[in-house]
Amino acid sequence: MNICIIPARGGSKRIPQKNIKDFLGKPIIVYSIEEALKSKLFDRVIVSTDDKDIAKIAEKFGAEVPFIRPKELSDDFTGTNDVVSHAINFLIKQGEKLDYVCCIYATAPFISQKYLIEGFEYLKNSSKLFAFSVTSFAFPIQRAIKIEDGKLSMFYPKYLTARSQDLKESYHDAGQFYWGKAKAFLSNENMFSEKSVPIVLPRYLVQDIDTMEDWNRAEFMYKIIQNDKQ
Repeated sequence: MNICIIPARGGSKRIPQKNIKDFLGKPIIVYSIEEALKSKLFDRVIVSTDDKDIAKIAEKFGAEVPFIRPKELSDDFTGTNDVVSHAINFLIKQGEKLDYVCCIYATAPFISQKYLIEGFEYLKNSSKLFAFSVTSFAFPIQRAIKIEDGKLSMFYPKYLTARSQDLKESYHDAGQFYWGKAKAFLSNENMFSEKSVPIVLPRYLVQDIDTMEDWNRAEFMYKIIQNDKQ
């Protein structure tokens, strides 16, 4: 059995009620729910939340909310793996036999079933434990600079005169989806290692959403992508 788990707590501080805030006409979590359902990859699409309003919206748009997440797993310091493992253990106690689990973030409006399917196929046909979305940095990280006490310096001074095209391309977590074998989540295996398959997304489909500036940028990006499809 394949399960989708969407973590969505209600205590967001920088953007209040971020997980159900209106994003161009519908609560942002709905984009994740709809793509998960459209992909036909999952036997169950489950939202893990501590918030009754989030639960109502999730169920309205086709997801299940079989439990309310406990308070000890709903603070600012709880990691995603703890939330996913809690949901997996809940389902196992219900008698479910889980093969693959996919964690999809609630604030991922650019998520695409195309890449969800690609991630599952790569994981299923490999010996790896995880497959998750990544994207490339727009600028070489070797040329990164820092500012401390008003003073500017390079993180890696040895690359001061290096040409961008001569530097190795770098990637980062795209923050959209994380496929994994159920046992791998439960054993808290290190996902950011050779145990994972990277699913590379184009940069225009990736936008972290932590501030209102991020939110506004994501809406602009989404509008442009949708207009380009017409």
